[in-house]
Amino acid sequence: MLLKLFLMFNHKSIFLNVIFLFIISSCDENKKSYDLNYGYHLKKDGVSFKIYAPSSDSVFVVIFNEFGDSDGTEHLMKKKDSGDWEILIKGVEVGTLYGYRLVGPLNDSDVIVADPYSKSAVTQNNFRHIAKSLIIDDSFDWENDSWSKVKMHDLVIYEAHLRDMTIDETSRAKNKGTYKGFIEPGQKGGIEHLKNLGVNAVQFLPLWDFANFEIPYQVDTVGFFNDWNPYERNHWGYMPTFFMAPESYYSSEYSSEANSWNGQKGLAVNEMKQMVKELHKNGIAVILDVVINHVSNYDYHPLKYIDKNIYFKLNEDGSYKSQCCGNLLDSDNAKVREYIISSLKYWMIDYHIDGFRFDQCYLLSSETAVFIEKELKAINPNVYLYGEAWNERESEFSKLGWGSFNAYFRDVMRGDLHDTNIKGFLFGNYRPGENIDDIKSLLSGTSSGKTKTYSLSEHAVNFLEVHDDYCFNDYIRFSLGLNKKSDIIDDPINHIKLNETQLKINKLGAMFLLLSKGVPIIHQGQEWGHSQIIAPTSVNDINVGKMDRNPYNKDNSTNWVNWNELPVNIELVNFYKNLIELRKQFLSLSSLNTDNLFFDVIDERVIGYFPDSDLAVFFNGHFDETKEVVLPPGNWKILLDENDFNLVGLKTVDSKIVLPKLSGVFLQREK
Repeated sequence: MLLKLFLMFNHKSIFLNVIFLFIISSCDENKKSYDLNYGYHLKKDGVSFKIYAPSSDSVFVVIFNEFGDSDGTEHLMKKKDSGDWEILIKGVEVGTLYGYRLVGPLNDSDVIVADPYSKSAVTQNNFRHIAKSLIIDDSFDWENDSWSKVKMHDLVIYEAHLRDMTIDETSRAKNKGTYKGFIEPGQKGGIEHLKNLGVNAVQFLPLWDFANFEIPYQVDTVGFFNDWNPYERNHWGYMPTFFMAPESYYSSEYSSEANSWNGQKGLAVNEMKQMVKELHKNGIAVILDVVINHVSNYDYHPLKYIDKNIYFKLNEDGSYKSQCCGNLLDSDNAKVREYIISSLKYWMIDYHIDGFRFDQCYLLSSETAVFIEKELKAINPNVYLYGEAWNERESEFSKLGWGSFNAYFRDVMRGDLHDTNIKGFLFGNYRPGENIDDIKSLLSGTSSGKTKTYSLSEHAVNFLEVHDDYCFNDYIRFSLGLNKKSDIIDDPINHIKLNETQLKINKLGAMFLLLSKGVPIIHQGQEWGHSQIIAPTSVNDINVGKMDRNPYNKDNSTNWVNWNELPVNIELVNFYKNLIELRKQFLSLSSLNTDNLFFDVIDERVIGYFPDSDLAVFFNGHFDETKEVVLPPGNWKILLDENDFNLVGLKTVDSKIVLPKLSGVFLQREK
């Protein structure tokens, strides 16, 4: 009866969503699944198929024998008044490959497209991203696994590219570059590094199925001329195709060869689930970087061939609107919104995903963001939601309950993003118009003071670097004049060795990142001062050996983590570990209470910060001056300084401390 009521009422009802999930979970705690409205459904006597294509005159399900077949057995579907097409095909089983051929004024009947609701996709390595949908048995024993219980404000996030973390020989992983490899015990990369570092969340660059092959370089192809990407790859994953299917390139059955096929057995599904389960067992939440605003400009994306007028933003001439790197989806359309929200729910329920980082979420309307917020929090009130709310939309998204990447933190700390001559606090400077009040604002999670961007401090996702642009340490190298952008680096290992000043800047930046209010995110390699150096390959790239600002197109050692680098600056790695431990031990550092924060401003570049009455953090941002700081009354234990760490205390001081240039200290008042 309850299920009948659920189907009768509007899907937007939070209460009914909760009831529905209770029904699902009560049937089998370890095998609960989200029932997608479209796609295929396994029945006792076959498989039913359903697709929304209101403008089509006829729609056929095509059943293939092999993944390389160009045609197959066609079954005419029946159209409903709603615009849905449905059919039950008897005798179809798990392991069957299928697609759709649509006939109508907006369709290309010569192109058989995969199901946009594919749970598993078999894809060909070319820019068209030719695909077939695979029917799978998606049951999985979760062993009572559940979503992370860590609150958003207590997260310490590690941004990682799944393949990069274990693909290099130095990782010692057997299943390199895969879901299985990431959780392999005894390796140097993957889960072992996350556990050693102490983070409690990992944010993966996109794991949804995506078009990772670019159009041929300098060849006039289907109206596009690729003069920007000689590597012909989209390595980072920001060209999504199937919103419900895990990327099979990261499975144990992957191939990197052009025109070969990935995902033939659908192994990615269970392998990704196993990875999530293992990360959860080790106290690490899983956050997916998702792209819901655009798709590839030129792949055989099913939505383009079903009804582009419904799913895409179009120009007056009927061409696709594009921004940055793809054709824009129209998320204000009810069917697009349903598709997006169904996808997110599916990942939460079927894959136990704890949260989402939304790429370019500034392109979303407020209405769509509200829908996402309500629907997902009805499933898991603790779900993590944040993204790229650029263009001064951070405050707006914060009021809706979303966090966002806090570029203000990066820019005040580092300096101008594009001009390393305009230096920030970590270099003993301020950008024009900035001062100590900006530092106070950052320490409060940018939720009070001079710049009150966020309604809650947990909405400020603070960073010194993420995957975009020059990494933090390359920025430091340019700013200090150690390197020019035109330099050729012949010895990468020696290149990353930090001198005294570099190490000081890194440590001071790490202190700000991990001890400020807000949610810190660390990009892979940041903790040992890595550099993005363009690696030599068979590709004729005139920039080989230079530091790369945007290595999105390189599935090679430019991006692959070389774990031999980690010991080079092990002092910095250990400093990050100590700061993470401090943040976990003293919850007032991450609490949402910012009303009673007390600051002790010594001068324009020296500030004290009191997360509570018995904790104190002092920072000296002077590039070349030691500073003496008078402490509040009482005996204070130094738990961390630029050289050492001990939770019991390194030593006790009672009146003042001396801060070396570009340094900080963490103190606890003795009871």
